[in-house]
Order: sequence, then C-alpha cells, then structure tokens
Amino acid sequence: MSTIGLIGSGLIGGTVARLAVAAGHDVVLSNRRGPETLAGLVAELGTHARAATPSEAAAEGDIVIVTIPLHAYRTVPAEPLHGKVVIDTNNYYPERDGRISDLDAEATTTSELLQAQLPASHIVKALNNIFYIHLRKLARPNGDPERSALAIAGDDADAKKTVAAFLDSIGYDVLDAGPLAEGWRFQRDTAAYSEPYFSAGHSLTAAAQGADPGPGQPVTADTLRAALAAAKRYRDM
Repeated sequence: MSTIGLIGSGLIGGTVARLAVAAGHDVVLSNRRGPETLAGLVAELGTHARAATPSEAAAEGDIVIVTIPLHAYRTVPAEPLHGKVVIDTNNYYPERDGRISDLDAEATTTSELLQAQLPASHIVKALNNIFYIHLRKLARPNGDPERSALAIAGDDADAKKTVAAFLDSIGYDVLDAGPLAEGWRFQRDTAAYSEPYFSAGHSLTAAAQGADPGPGQPVTADTLRAALAAAKRYRDM
C-alpha cells in the first residue's frame, strides 16, 4: 500500500482520505491553516493518518493529491513533488477563483495550469467530477456489479496506471479520457460532471443549495464514455 499525501483536506480531500485509509493506505493530511486544525480528522482516521504542512505532505506522499481551490494553485510546492504522480481535483469557479483569462478563452485547462506550476511532476486529472458525498457512498469492491467508473486524463502513461491502481483500491473503475488537454471533457458544467452520479429526484444544483443529494447511482464506463463524447466547450453551450 502507498502513502497518500493530501494538499488540501476539505470535502474532497477528507473523503479521499477516509477511502484511502479504509483501503489500507497511509495518509498525510495538510491544509493552509496548519496541522493543528486537522486534529479531529486525524483522530477519526486513526493510526494510518497524520497531519503535516503541505510541503511535508508533498515530500512524504508516494501519490499526492492537490485538492485546493484553483485560485491557490500557485502555492503548491514544486520541489518536493519533483518526479511524483500528482492527482489534480481542481475545477474552475470564477465566482470563487476570480477570472483566469486563459481558462475563459479555453486556451488551456485547470490541470494544464497545475502542470505548468509543477513541470517536473506527472499530473493526472481525476476525482473532480463526482460530488464528494457520492464519492464516499458509491465506492464498491472490484467485481461488484454496482461499481462506478471515474474519468482520468494525463500525459504520462505510467502515471495514469498508478492513479488507476489507486482508484481501484478505493472502490472505482477508471475510464481514460486521454491526454491532460482532454480534461475539459469532465470539467464543470459538462455532461460528465457530477449529474450522472445523482439518482432520480436529486441534482447538483439542489445539493449546492443544501438539499439532500440522495444516495447516488452507479455510473458505468459506457455511460461515462458517452457523457465524455457529448461534452461541449463553454463557447458552444
């Protein structure tokens, strides 16, 4: 089993940490406020978890997950991530992140921005297109008929294999969406973003306003593949 470093330990990071520990991994948690603010989560997770600074989490992780608001991506430490596989969960929300002209022009993607920040790392986009509650609820062991698939994108084949193995360990099949530039196909507001995992009578819009997100529903690789193929650029919506 691997040590998973988390730069960011909020809703997504905390959920991934819980799944990782349940699968037998060790986790090193971090956030911008300091290790002491993560004492409750560490206590919940037990002996396979500890809190650290972002640089320490980056240095100690065999795989490192960056799960912070996009506007803070330049704070991710490059040196300790040299040569490492980095999972990027970022989504672009202009109302939160401010306007980023290259993203508005669709000249690049969120994960390509992080790759530029971490040129010696191997970035794989993943875990960004499923609501955090469904990420926890829909995890299933390999072979389960109700197991769901998650999309990944990246430029390094070995890095994608590493991420696929990790996602398999925490309960998910993987659908390779192609190179990092294709990560836009499962970004915010596309057909593959969150809604496929919502069960009937529930929606991301309602959940964002505090409504019950429901139990979620399994999403097969075929369903996800069709959603990726249906993706439209923002300019074409």
